Amino acid sequence: MKKLTIALLSGGRSPEREVSLNSGNQVFDSLDKEKYNVIRYDPASDIPRIVADAAQIDAALIILHGPNGEDGTVQGLLDLLNIPYQGSGVLGSAVAMNKALSKQLYEKAGLLVPPYIVVKKGDTVDPQACSETLGLPLMVKPVSAGSSVGMSVVKTEASLKTALDKAFKYDEAVLIESYIKGIELTGGVIGNQDPEALPLIEIIPDERHEFFDYEAKYVAGVTKEICPAHIDRELTEKARNYAKIAHTALHCKGYSRTDMILKDSEIYVLETNTIPGMTRTSLFPQAAKAAGMSFSQLLDRLIQLGIEAKHRSGVQK
Repeated sequence: MKKLTIALLSGGRSPEREVSLNSGNQVFDSLDKEKYNVIRYDPASDIPRIVADAAQIDAALIILHGPNGEDGTVQGLLDLLNIPYQGSGVLGSAVAMNKALSKQLYEKAGLLVPPYIVVKKGDTVDPQACSETLGLPLMVKPVSAGSSVGMSVVKTEASLKTALDKAFKYDEAVLIESYIKGIELTGGVIGNQDPEALPLIEIIPDERHEFFDYEAKYVAGVTKEICPAHIDRELTEKARNYAKIAHTALHCKGYSRTDMILKDSEIYVLETNTIPGMTRTSLFPQAAKAAGMSFSQLLDRLIQLGIEAKHRSGVQK
């Protein structure tokens, strides 16, 4: 069988560049070289190479996070070049990247979200009004960023400005939401026409971390991850169903991972990742492994889903 030529995109210009490069290295090592001829590209410098090589590329694996990678921009380029790729297209990628718009669509789909407000750079923010409306503590996060960059827990009205200044370094709009203390869960979904919910993961950051922040995500040993999650069957199925509803509500394709909080038998949906972390020990590959897929098999499946989606669209290479 002829080898497929795979464009592996990692790096980019977002604050999550190093995470992307690390994921890209592990993906490269795990791709079956008997099946694939893998060509690596860094969109920070290699866009002209991708354009020049487009005719010989059978499919792309986008291992990028944050702006200019996970937000639909690269997906649009690949669409123009007629290159199949794994995961969501321009619409789903852009929508999921915007936490404020995602919340509106979650609510429309009947999902529960923490109470929130959105503020833009230059707006006058009254800390007392925020605390009266949303309560304390608060979560402050950039509207369009991943890997918990720019996020803070705010416990006093006096500390809100510092948290907003931090978040505004990464985006022009910032989300302020009620801090929900509960069990952190994440649910993966994979598939095109009839997406399948993967085993649920329970996330337990160590006591030094009040939420699943950047360090808790990427420093070994800081967070305990339990798969399948240690919650009862009814709540497990409810959370897995919520992950599928969120996936559909945001127009995602191929795969996604939705983060949730369980408190007092209520499940609050936080956000959906259209390009989840893709190291061997990342959450989505852990869930896939619990479902019986090795990391290499997961990559095979994502490539095939991308190619199938392109064929279904009626546009052929």
